[in-house]
Amino acid sequence: MPRRAGPVQKRAIPNVKRVLAVASGKGGVGKSTVAVNLAFALSSLRLPDSAARLRIGVLDLDIFGPSVPTLMGLQNAEEPLLTPGGALIPLMNHGLPTMSMGFLLPRAPDTNSTNDTPVVWRGLMVQKAVQQLLFDVDWMDGQGRGLDVLVVDMPPGTGDVPLTLGQLVIVDGAVIVSTPQDVALADVSKGIAMLRKVSVPISGIVLNQSHFMCPGCEAHHYLYGPPHTFRATAARLGVDILAELPLVPGVSQGGDAGLPYGLLTSTQHGDRDGLGGSQWLTAMNEVAEKIWLSVR
Repeated sequence: MPRRAGPVQKRAIPNVKRVLAVASGKGGVGKSTVAVNLAFALSSLRLPDSAARLRIGVLDLDIFGPSVPTLMGLQNAEEPLLTPGGALIPLMNHGLPTMSMGFLLPRAPDTNSTNDTPVVWRGLMVQKAVQQLLFDVDWMDGQGRGLDVLVVDMPPGTGDVPLTLGQLVIVDGAVIVSTPQDVALADVSKGIAMLRKVSVPISGIVLNQSHFMCPGCEAHHYLYGPPHTFRATAARLGVDILAELPLVPGVSQGGDAGLPYGLLTSTQHGDRDGLGGSQWLTAMNEVAEKIWLSVR
């Protein structure tokens, strides 16, 4: 049998200038929520020396539990169309092109939704699906413009999907999301080590659900423990802390409704969630600015 002469050559995703992975070692830490809202925050930035805003896309690579369709309000959307060449055309909502395995699954006849459709696949089938989502999606818009940044929502863990991305794709940065608990931080360390093994640069780490701000007292309440261990972990691993996001009820409510929190105005944030909402929005915009400066 023929033998491969060397390692697989990494390549760019067609019509995508930069790739940003949003990852976490552990599930349930709000990674997909951060990914979607970070994409909207990036889309508000402008290209250097231009009035044009960045063109951002979202790719959901969580094959077994895709969350992006719900977060983007696309869980009941029709299947993606194909280009004459057979590439998938991303679905659009809130002005962002989006692609997910959730768009390609069979739909339940009673709900017209894929939320209850399981993916029961072995490794080789997962790798094939990931490669199709990476390289067989047409990110070009009607004006012939590709993406400035593709935000890739990664599944938790260190399995086939992140390994395939790291080995096949030129990734410009990775944002790691964690919550304050020690069990989440332990998996974060493993995730960062795996990404570094496949030469994916770590842009920084975000602490989600860091604290709750009481509307009446305006004090920080560390419901899941103080951030000391998180900060120590970031220092030990040599990664930058991008933000410590407060626990804000509207973030979860907006995600369930398919209306990402970053789309609300600052006035709506203040009315709904007090200073915590305003802090969350400000922090997310600052993360977007830091990321753009690091990858552009």
